[in-house]
Amino acid sequence: MQRPHANRERVLPLLAQFGGVTEENVRRVAQITQVAEAEVWGAGTFYTLLTNPGKHVRVCTGLSCRLRGADELLANLAKSGTPAEGVSCLGQCDRAPAALDEHLEVYSPRPAKRAVTPDNPALPINLGGKPDYSFAALAKARALSPDAIVRELEASGLQGRGGAGFPAHVKWKSVLSQRERERYVVLNADEGEPGTFKDREVLLRRPEKVLEGLAVAALAIGAREVYVYIRGEFKAELEAMQAVLLKHGEHLDGIGFHFHRGHGAYICGEETALLESLEGRRGMPRLKPPFPTEQGFRGKPTLIHNVETIACVPAIVLRGGAAFKAHGRAEAGSKLYCISGHVNLPGVYELALGVCLDELVEAAGGYEGTPMAFSPGGASSGFLPIAERKRPLDFKNLAAAGTMLGSAGVVVLNDTVDMAKAALWQAEFFEHESCGQCAPCRIGTRFTHNALKQYAEEGDPSTLQHTADVAWEMEEGSICGLGMTAAKPLDSARKHFPQAFGKR
Repeated sequence: MQRPHANRERVLPLLAQFGGVTEENVRRVAQITQVAEAEVWGAGTFYTLLTNPGKHVRVCTGLSCRLRGADELLANLAKSGTPAEGVSCLGQCDRAPAALDEHLEVYSPRPAKRAVTPDNPALPINLGGKPDYSFAALAKARALSPDAIVRELEASGLQGRGGAGFPAHVKWKSVLSQRERERYVVLNADEGEPGTFKDREVLLRRPEKVLEGLAVAALAIGAREVYVYIRGEFKAELEAMQAVLLKHGEHLDGIGFHFHRGHGAYICGEETALLESLEGRRGMPRLKPPFPTEQGFRGKPTLIHNVETIACVPAIVLRGGAAFKAHGRAEAGSKLYCISGHVNLPGVYELALGVCLDELVEAAGGYEGTPMAFSPGGASSGFLPIAERKRPLDFKNLAAAGTMLGSAGVVVLNDTVDMAKAALWQAEFFEHESCGQCAPCRIGTRFTHNALKQYAEEGDPSTLQHTADVAWEMEEGSICGLGMTAAKPLDSARKHFPQAFGKR
């Protein structure tokens, strides 16, 4: 039970301010917040940036960075005497092998070939365009009723761009239907899916669109407070948003913006885990229902969207829902696709929702080597063979292939890659990032990773004989999407590339 007058929401920011989890810092935070020391310790030790904040280089060991020599970079740093550690995906896949220095600034051993779609004012987000500080969409929204705004959103067909693809207007309607008048808007900017870095580019290049979309959302649902939960490693991205707010905040009068930096936990990209973290707890997903639109932040109705989703809102309000919908093919709108791995120009490309891999790779300068496989939507989507290169990269067509669009973090693998090793790298990520709350995920991710490690060492396929059963248990029994999809990399690799899992 929380003590009277305790302020749990300050626990994690204070730990970060004081330099991480130590006995002294835990004691100080407990005194300031009136939260028990054991609870402060328990919350803080959940997050890697709080438990290991020391002066060292963090090297990404995600799939794209592994393909580009992350292990060699770690070895070279060790030889040179530079303190370093391998960490989960840093959201810098286009800079692979990516690394951050002790100040969480980009530490790159070679120039990156970063790219976005060139300036095209017709595009809803238009990463290559110049900032627009007119906030014309917000001005138009102020003259509309909430119902009118939601009708345009519904007409647009916008689906959540964070991974689940849930219709955006349904969330807005759900919040509006609640009797409780204290409501919140929360931005999920905790991008951490391996292969995904699109939200990073939106925050850096078009922060005004994000702030405007959030303001429109707050206006529509009757919220006065907006909370931005941004990944802890995204320093420049946070500064870009704060700079716009400082210079152009007069357009956003009546709405309070609050920024909360994450502390290094992939699971906080799951919306209810994010809420737990925002409230000062360990980032463990909540059981649903109730859904956040009913009982979210502080137990109040809360609208949560990811960065790309909210950045689409200004164009929908200004140009109308039908215009946004027309940008897509079988499904609505434009889509930010990330692409990395074995392509010539890794980057973020805004294309029609439903382009195929070949079209995306054409925008990215072509394949590097002979393509063999690709991950269509981040680590959670598993792998597809290159024979699927003409399949539309949208929600329905990828679901029909037994995978998903997810975060649209596309990673291309050429024929130099050992698919068993690629599956091992992904399994390592999921074991490390499981929050440990539910047994199927906690045990299953470890079992899968260990089985793949044993196979890599012994070359005996029998080490993988129980992984399919464990995968079923994880999918059926896990609370959130991490456990439900953690076995997809191995399952899909064995299905499409059985030759990689023979006796060695």
